[in-house]
Amino acid sequence: MAEAKRPALGVLLALLGLTAACTDATSVQGPVGTPIETRSPNAGAQRPTFAGQTRAPGLNSKVAHQVTVLTKALNRPWAVEPLPDGALLVTEKVGAMRIVLANGTVGPPLAGLPPVEARAQGGLLDVALSPTFATDRVIYWTFTEARGGGLNGTSLARGVLSKDRLSIEQAKVIFQSLPAFTGGLHFGSRLAFGPDGMLYMTMGERSATEMRAHAQRPDSHLGKVLRLKPDGTAPADNPLVGAAGAKPEIWSLGHRNVQAAAFDAQGRLWTADMGPSGGDELNLIGRAKNYGWPLVTFGEEYSGQPVEGALTDRPGFEPPVYYWDPVIAPSGAQFYTGTAFPAWQGSLFLGSLKEGRLVRLVIKGDRVTGEEHLLTDREQRVRDVRQGPDGALYVVTDQAKGELWKITPK
Repeated sequence: MAEAKRPALGVLLALLGLTAACTDATSVQGPVGTPIETRSPNAGAQRPTFAGQTRAPGLNSKVAHQVTVLTKALNRPWAVEPLPDGALLVTEKVGAMRIVLANGTVGPPLAGLPPVEARAQGGLLDVALSPTFATDRVIYWTFTEARGGGLNGTSLARGVLSKDRLSIEQAKVIFQSLPAFTGGLHFGSRLAFGPDGMLYMTMGERSATEMRAHAQRPDSHLGKVLRLKPDGTAPADNPLVGAAGAKPEIWSLGHRNVQAAAFDAQGRLWTADMGPSGGDELNLIGRAKNYGWPLVTFGEEYSGQPVEGALTDRPGFEPPVYYWDPVIAPSGAQFYTGTAFPAWQGSLFLGSLKEGRLVRLVIKGDRVTGEEHLLTDREQRVRDVRQGPDGALYVVTDQAKGELWKITPK
């Protein structure tokens, strides 16, 4: 049998965390201003590796906006995806996908979805429109799938939204993450189509201490950002294609539980990773880069003890562009490109589950220069944020009577 094609040595070394980090950030001048975060950190002994890596100056954009509550009748919504005509596709973690009309009318659960295992953090998770949805009505979604024997895992499915918008036709599971596990935590699961036409999918490492090492293992999908063709297979130019024993879908590794992912106007992929106690991370994702977990983190165990064997910086691992401590539990992400809010153009919006707010980051180059907290008075767990074709922002909140908000100029 012919020897399997192997990737270049530099790629393998990068994936193992043995090459020098590509960015020397120690000389970067930090932003000037009063930090938005003034509370004591969760991990008080940790220190940033470069100026401006945490506690950015607080901003007040003074943008007049109003929030319209379209509905309060959603059950643990996980994702919102605006449709071209102003309606919205919403997933509920309990296993339902619905159409919500622009006036807030909530439709029935769409028929035709494969069975969902909804327990703990698992269930029906993200949903994304095909780049060609306007002509083919194809959608993609992620969900927790039972694999038998008490095992489960994150799976990706695709199907066609019926013309009457009451069902999903031709539903098919096109990718199943491996290995399966028995737990109910850290499924990752955000989807984002890149300018290359490929589908990027985030994967958690399943949380359990014995599973953490999978984030560093090329033979596992867990703790990775994956890059898939629209049919769910691995593109031929992925970095580990042909490497013996490696999963060809891997794009980057060393992640903990990424529930926020978005492309910026330059076509760069950014993710926000949930840290343990302290150390939520904003990362700029690159091909074959290693983001460190569990060997590199700014967090600590929930017990207050250090993460065993971890440092805040190691040669060969990508440092986070930014981190939060105390954590915000980021979920959902959107770079704003609309015209409804000119002052917000280019900003990265993130939902915050723990702090119950919408976070706006100003990014210049590859550095966060300011942070603003919005909708704090509502005190609701923000699960997802998306921009509609009208330039409005749409938000869903994580609760049993979950809400869908539309944010427009006042």
